[in-house]
Amino acid sequence: MSASPILITGGAQRLGRHCAERLLDDGHELIISYRRERSELETLRERGVTTLAADFSSEAGILDFIERLKATTSSLRAIVHNASDWAPDSLDSDAGATFERLFRVHMQAPYLINLHCRELLTACTEPQRDIVHITDYVVHKGSKKHAAYAATKAGLDNLTLSFAAMYAPEIQVNAIAPALIMLNEGDDEAYIEKVKAKSAMQMIPGPGVIYQSLRYLLDNRYVTGITLPVDGGRHLR
Repeated sequence: MSASPILITGGAQRLGRHCAERLLDDGHELIISYRRERSELETLRERGVTTLAADFSSEAGILDFIERLKATTSSLRAIVHNASDWAPDSLDSDAGATFERLFRVHMQAPYLINLHCRELLTACTEPQRDIVHITDYVVHKGSKKHAAYAATKAGLDNLTLSFAAMYAPEIQVNAIAPALIMLNEGDDEAYIEKVKAKSAMQMIPGPGVIYQSLRYLLDNRYVTGITLPVDGGRHLR
């Protein structure tokens, strides 16, 4: 536990929300960013979570978030960059705008937050401070339908190396690269079986495996500059 809060971007749903709830259970103070208001946020607020609206689709929105974050806290124990946009490629006139949005969410927002919030991390009096980037399994495989998504997540993966070298030894910077962890509403049995067959473990594990991975990074003082794959052994297929 730490007196300095942990920031999770995109912490209102799915993996981000699960990690937020588990960190709360472990006694940590939390700040989360969210893109739009949703009912789950009120439950988190009732548990003491500070919630900050954030628009990471523009540089101005990113810088505005950083300014409000600094007005909210004087230190951070960790930053978990979980905010993401799973937008498919298209051939229409919006293709360039889609790529730009994904670049800003997956790369520019973490880049600027890491740069501008270094002082918040170094102000933490705990012996360990962390930055964790949530990337994706497709970084090393590519994607036929989500090329812009894969490319910008690959950029985030590379930022892990740069910031790890830049901020050592005071701040550890690592990444977690999940494959499919959770199902969406409406996923049918045929899709589920197809997805299971892609990994050696042949399962859809649920969000707990991401929290286990995050917990490992937050608890280990001798790990920096690595990407931890959580993909069920897809490379074995």
